Amino acid sequence: MPTTRYERPTQPIVDEAWLGRLREDILEPDIPIIDPHHHLWDLEGFAYHLDDLIADLASGHNIVATVFVQCGFSYRTEGAEELRPVGETERVASIAAEASRRGNRTDICAGIVGHVDLRLGDRVDKVFEAHILAAQGRFRGIRQITALSDAVQRHVLPPPPAKLVLDADFRRGFARLSHFNLTFDAWLYHTQISELTDLARAFPDTPIVIDHFGGPLGIGPYRGKRDEVFHAWRGDILELSDCPNVHMKLGGYAMGISGWDFHLQPHPPSSGELADAWRPYMETSIEAFGAKRCMFESNFPVDKGMCSYPVLWNAYKRLTAGASVEERVALFHDTASRVYRLG
Repeated sequence: MPTTRYERPTQPIVDEAWLGRLREDILEPDIPIIDPHHHLWDLEGFAYHLDDLIADLASGHNIVATVFVQCGFSYRTEGAEELRPVGETERVASIAAEASRRGNRTDICAGIVGHVDLRLGDRVDKVFEAHILAAQGRFRGIRQITALSDAVQRHVLPPPPAKLVLDADFRRGFARLSHFNLTFDAWLYHTQISELTDLARAFPDTPIVIDHFGGPLGIGPYRGKRDEVFHAWRGDILELSDCPNVHMKLGGYAMGISGWDFHLQPHPPSSGELADAWRPYMETSIEAFGAKRCMFESNFPVDKGMCSYPVLWNAYKRLTAGASVEERVALFHDTASRVYRLG
């Protein structure tokens, strides 16, 4: 169904004038980067299209490729309900083709992660096949959002049922991912990480990518309890990292649900401020999973409400200043390339 039917979650509004109050020189501009998590959309009052993405990609960092991740963009409004998300893949594939025709130096939407309702169980195959055909060689995986918490009252898409990944029908559909060589992107909150660990152990041959650090919450009942949340998050992340089929996306922590209020400052946060704030989560994740199972992400345009694209990637470069060349190559490029089979 069209995304404009649903309210946006509580999230800072992108204010280009405010973002423009801070300019930074690009750190290490030659480092090749794959941005493995961004969106395109037509939300009411907030559109992010190809030209917007290109403008961010051209801001100075060496972004060689990107991966589009499902967000309810351009779903079909007619036809079989289970096939409506294929409209998103069709639209994104056409946008990728348009970017290529323009001669853009970045392989935009080199990979596409779409949506399939895995509760279809044994009937998911025809939906996978439709996505693969529509993607014109770019389809790499699916995301079925399971993020659910009383702390988050509004959603872009309808909220999922509780304990979705434990559902028997969901798992029958999940079992078909490996047959099609597809990954599963998991978007959930920190209170649900243990459920994902159970799923990962049940399907050790299916690659799973946990988005946005596993969603540590900092709003509602979690506001002002960052140390307590970090302790709980860390314990569950360490347990999840024992599953070798799970990879971690480092980013998405400039969302409103994180509880960081950078957008309320007179000036945007510098890359140093972001690095200092996020360091415990970054270092814990990289230590637990290893650089070869972690990848930096922009989560744009969602994170753009708190920081600009060049400042965000500068923060990641600051955070890894002491890492080895091999570790940095993995974090900025190779892990994403391998997991999403970008060649």
